[in-house]
Amino acid sequence: MTRPDVEIPSSPNPPFPLKEQKIQIIAGFGRGSAELGIPTANVSISELKSDIIKLDPGVYFGWVKVQKNNEHNKAEVKQRTNGTDVDYKYGLDLINGKELEVALPMVMSIGWNPFYGNKEKAVELHIIHEFSSTFYGAFVSFNVLGYIRPELNYTTKEALIKDIQTDVEIGLKALETPEYARLKDI
Repeated sequence: MTRPDVEIPSSPNPPFPLKEQKIQIIAGFGRGSAELGIPTANVSISELKSDIIKLDPGVYFGWVKVQKNNEHNKAEVKQRTNGTDVDYKYGLDLINGKELEVALPMVMSIGWNPFYGNKEKAVELHIIHEFSSTFYGAFVSFNVLGYIRPELNYTTKEALIKDIQTDVEIGLKALETPEYARLKDI
Protein backbone atom coordinates (compact mmCIF):
# COMPACT_ATOMS: atom_id res chain seq x y z
CA MET A 1 0.00 0.00 0.00
CA THR A 2 1.27 3.45 -0.88
CA ARG A 3 1.62 6.03 1.86
CA PRO A 4 -1.05 8.71 1.36
CA ASP A 5 -0.20 12.38 1.60
CA VAL A 6 -2.18 13.84 4.50
CA GLU A 7 -2.11 17.58 4.99
CA ILE A 8 -1.54 18.63 8.59
CA PRO A 9 -3.80 21.61 9.41
CA SER A 10 -2.21 24.76 10.87
CA SER A 11 -3.98 24.10 14.20
CA PRO A 12 -5.81 21.14 15.75
CA ASN A 13 -9.24 20.49 14.25
CA PRO A 14 -12.03 18.49 15.96
CA PRO A 15 -11.92 15.94 17.43
CA PHE A 16 -8.49 17.15 18.52
CA PRO A 17 -7.09 17.79 21.03
CA LEU A 18 -7.84 14.59 22.93
CA LYS A 19 -6.24 14.03 26.35
CA GLU A 20 -5.44 11.15 28.65
CA GLN A 21 -4.18 11.48 32.20
CA LYS A 22 -2.05 9.06 34.20
CA ILE A 23 -2.26 5.87 32.15
CA GLN A 24 0.16 3.10 33.16
CA ILE A 25 2.77 1.93 30.67
CA ILE A 26 2.59 -1.81 30.04
CA ALA A 27 4.93 -4.26 28.35
CA GLY A 28 4.04 -4.72 24.72
CA PHE A 29 5.35 -7.38 22.39
CA GLY A 30 8.99 -6.30 22.69
CA ARG A 31 9.29 -5.55 18.98
CA GLY A 32 9.64 -1.75 18.99
CA SER A 33 13.09 -1.59 20.54
CA ALA A 34 14.40 -5.04 19.75
CA GLU A 35 13.32 -5.46 16.12
CA LEU A 36 12.74 -1.95 14.86
CA GLY A 37 15.04 0.20 16.97
CA ILE A 38 12.01 2.37 17.72
CA PRO A 39 11.00 1.96 21.37
CA THR A 40 7.37 2.46 22.33
CA ALA A 41 5.48 3.07 25.54
CA ASN A 42 2.43 0.85 25.26
CA VAL A 43 -0.80 1.54 27.11
CA SER A 44 -3.82 -0.69 27.53
CA ILE A 45 -6.68 0.37 25.31
CA SER A 46 -9.08 -0.64 28.10
CA GLU A 47 -7.53 2.04 30.36
CA LEU A 48 -8.23 4.91 27.96
CA LYS A 49 -11.02 7.20 29.09
CA SER A 50 -11.17 9.72 26.24
CA ASP A 51 -12.37 9.46 22.66
CA ILE A 52 -8.89 8.27 21.66
CA ILE A 53 -10.37 4.76 21.69
CA LYS A 54 -12.76 5.86 18.90
CA LEU A 55 -9.97 7.02 16.58
CA ASP A 56 -9.52 5.19 13.31
CA PRO A 57 -6.47 2.93 13.15
CA GLY A 58 -3.50 5.03 12.15
CA VAL A 59 -0.66 7.25 13.26
CA TYR A 60 -1.17 10.45 15.26
CA PHE A 61 1.03 13.06 16.97
CA GLY A 62 1.02 15.03 20.19
CA TRP A 63 2.77 15.66 23.50
CA VAL A 64 3.45 13.25 26.37
CA LYS A 65 4.75 13.44 29.94
CA VAL A 66 6.21 10.48 31.80
CA GLN A 67 5.35 10.35 35.50
CA LYS A 68 6.92 8.21 38.20
CA ASN A 69 4.60 5.59 39.68
CA ASN A 70 4.80 6.41 43.39
CA GLU A 71 2.79 3.30 44.26
CA HIS A 72 6.04 1.33 43.86
CA ASN A 73 9.35 1.96 45.61
CA LYS A 74 11.47 -0.69 43.89
CA ALA A 75 11.81 -2.32 40.51
CA GLU A 76 10.59 -5.84 39.77
CA VAL A 77 10.73 -8.34 36.92
CA LYS A 78 7.52 -9.41 35.19
CA GLN A 79 6.98 -11.64 32.18
CA ARG A 80 5.45 -10.84 28.81
CA THR A 81 2.87 -13.25 27.46
CA ASN A 82 5.65 -14.76 25.31
CA GLY A 83 7.66 -15.56 28.47
CA THR A 84 10.41 -12.94 28.13
CA ASP A 85 11.36 -10.94 31.21
CA VAL A 86 10.60 -7.22 31.50
CA ASP A 87 12.13 -4.88 34.08
CA TYR A 88 9.34 -2.83 35.58
CA LYS A 89 11.17 0.21 36.97
CA TYR A 90 8.07 2.42 37.40
CA GLY A 91 10.05 5.53 36.41
CA LEU A 92 12.17 5.28 39.57
CA ASP A 93 15.43 5.50 37.59
CA LEU A 94 14.53 8.48 35.43
CA ILE A 95 16.32 11.76 35.99
CA ASN A 96 14.05 14.26 37.73
CA GLY A 97 13.65 17.52 35.90
CA LYS A 98 14.97 16.16 32.61
CA GLU A 99 12.79 13.16 31.86
CA LEU A 100 9.89 13.30 34.30
CA GLU A 101 6.97 15.70 34.03
CA VAL A 102 8.49 17.31 30.91
CA ALA A 103 6.36 17.58 27.76
CA LEU A 104 8.03 15.53 25.03
CA PRO A 105 6.94 15.05 21.42
CA MET A 106 5.44 11.74 20.42
CA VAL A 107 3.87 9.88 17.56
CA MET A 108 1.25 7.29 18.42
CA SER A 109 0.10 4.22 16.56
CA ILE A 110 -3.35 2.85 17.26
CA GLY A 111 -4.52 -0.30 15.54
CA TRP A 112 -3.69 -3.90 14.80
CA ASN A 113 -0.19 -3.57 13.33
CA PRO A 114 -0.97 -5.62 10.19
CA PHE A 115 2.73 -6.22 9.48
CA TYR A 116 2.78 -8.33 12.66
CA GLY A 117 -0.79 -9.62 12.40
CA ASN A 118 -1.89 -8.55 15.89
CA LYS A 119 -5.16 -10.05 17.11
CA GLU A 120 -5.82 -7.18 19.56
CA LYS A 121 -5.90 -3.46 18.98
CA ALA A 122 -2.79 -1.79 20.43
CA VAL A 123 -1.89 1.76 21.45
CA GLU A 124 1.84 2.49 21.17
CA LEU A 125 3.44 5.84 21.92
CA HIS A 126 6.86 6.47 20.41
CA ILE A 127 8.24 9.19 22.68
CA ILE A 128 10.83 11.16 20.75
CA HIS A 129 13.52 11.23 23.41
CA GLU A 130 16.41 8.96 24.40
CA PHE A 131 15.71 7.93 27.98
CA SER A 132 18.35 7.01 30.54
CA SER A 133 16.39 3.95 31.67
CA THR A 134 13.34 1.88 30.86
CA PHE A 135 10.16 2.89 32.65
CA TYR A 136 7.62 0.10 32.35
CA GLY A 137 4.97 0.61 35.03
CA ALA A 138 5.38 4.41 35.11
CA PHE A 139 2.47 6.62 34.04
CA VAL A 140 2.01 8.77 30.97
CA SER A 141 -0.28 11.71 30.42
CA PHE A 142 -0.61 12.70 26.79
CA ASN A 143 -2.60 14.55 24.22
CA VAL A 144 -3.33 13.68 20.63
CA LEU A 145 -3.32 16.76 18.43
CA GLY A 146 -3.52 15.48 14.90
CA TYR A 147 -3.55 12.69 12.35
CA ILE A 148 -0.57 11.70 10.20
CA ARG A 149 -1.73 8.68 8.19
CA PRO A 150 -3.83 5.51 8.20
CA GLU A 151 -2.51 2.18 9.44
CA LEU A 152 -0.69 0.42 6.60
CA ASN A 153 0.73 -3.01 5.93
CA TYR A 154 4.30 -3.46 4.74
CA THR A 155 6.18 -6.05 2.75
CA THR A 156 9.46 -5.49 4.62
CA LYS A 157 10.59 -4.40 8.06
CA GLU A 158 12.80 -1.78 6.40
CA ALA A 159 9.78 -0.16 4.71
CA LEU A 160 7.97 -0.05 8.06
CA ILE A 161 10.97 1.58 9.77
CA LYS A 162 11.29 4.14 6.97
CA ASP A 163 7.62 5.10 7.30
CA ILE A 164 7.90 5.43 11.08
CA GLN A 165 10.89 7.74 10.60
CA THR A 166 8.78 9.81 8.19
CA ASP A 167 5.98 9.89 10.80
CA VAL A 168 8.45 11.25 13.35
CA GLU A 169 9.62 13.97 10.95
CA ILE A 170 6.03 15.01 10.17
CA GLY A 171 5.03 14.98 13.85
CA LEU A 172 8.05 17.03 14.94
CA LYS A 173 7.50 19.59 12.17
CA ALA A 174 3.86 20.06 13.20
CA LEU A 175 4.69 20.26 16.92
CA GLU A 176 7.22 23.03 16.25
CA THR A 177 4.50 25.34 14.94
CA PRO A 178 3.00 27.82 17.43
CA GLU A 179 -0.54 26.38 17.41
CA TYR A 180 0.68 22.91 18.35
CA ALA A 181 3.62 23.96 20.53
CA ARG A 182 1.30 25.92 22.82
CA LEU A 183 -0.51 22.69 23.73
CA LYS A 184 2.42 21.17 25.69
CA ASP A 185 0.58 21.68 28.96
CA ILE A 186 -1.00 18.28 29.41
